Amino acid sequence: MDTKELLKKVRKIEIKTRRLSDHIFGGEYHSTFKGRGMTFSEVRQYQFGDDVRSIDWNVTARYNEPFVKVFEEERELTMMLMADVSGSELFGTSNQFKKEIITEISATLAFSAMQNNDKVGLILFSDEVELFIPPKKGKSHVLRIIRELLEFQPKSKKTDISEALKYMTNVLKKKAIVFVLSDFMAEDYEKTLKITGNKHDVTGIRIYDEREETIPNLGMVQMQDAETGRLQLVNTQSKKVRMAYGRYHRQRVDYFRETFKKSGCGVLDCRVDESYVKKLLGYFKRRG
Repeated sequence: MDTKELLKKVRKIEIKTRRLSDHIFGGEYHSTFKGRGMTFSEVRQYQFGDDVRSIDWNVTARYNEPFVKVFEEERELTMMLMADVSGSELFGTSNQFKKEIITEISATLAFSAMQNNDKVGLILFSDEVELFIPPKKGKSHVLRIIRELLEFQPKSKKTDISEALKYMTNVLKKKAIVFVLSDFMAEDYEKTLKITGNKHDVTGIRIYDEREETIPNLGMVQMQDAETGRLQLVNTQSKKVRMAYGRYHRQRVDYFRETFKKSGCGVLDCRVDESYVKKLLGYFKRRG
């Protein structure tokens, strides 16, 4: 992808996702993810309806009329986006690949955080951490994150969610809002997720295509594993083969949902041909 084409794509995603975060997600995000507490801001004259417990008695005595302390929410939150860049994300039978939906959702979340003056960071992972962008504030930083999501070329096509979670827990010492975006066609991350969930506010967003759920009856078909590159002839006419694949897929999905819920983490499913806007809004409202 040349520079001109890349900038055009970044701009297109910025316009679409910025509008969503400005008009829809900004307020929902703010009310869903609270700051560390309340911090003192100023004192002002008492008004009818103010809580008497907030009266500043020292200032009241000095001016001989009631004054109250005003507090504001101390936000200073950090959002960490963890995006799966393994080979299976380059799949999609409808209008978009899973990778493109991951990019759009990540951009929307990043702009929502930016609207609330929070820091945003990015981890791109396969079976290793491919890229780490430390959390920072500002529009230029968010646009850099979008550029990396669009053009980054991973070294590996495999997946290891546990490795990515371990890395994130090591580099982020303070509590963060963490979104893990993947198809979660992986296993053996329960133990690591439990440790991560105890420290951070974690949500798993599963991006999937309906064609991954079942194999259609197409006769003898040569299939390639997106992560290993291995080619194999598969007899899709066989009901036994189709059922075995269906079982395998359901086991991975069940493992994802159960593992995240057991670890006290949030769960969201987004199909590539459905509106992720509705899904995200519904999730924010349920949590808020």
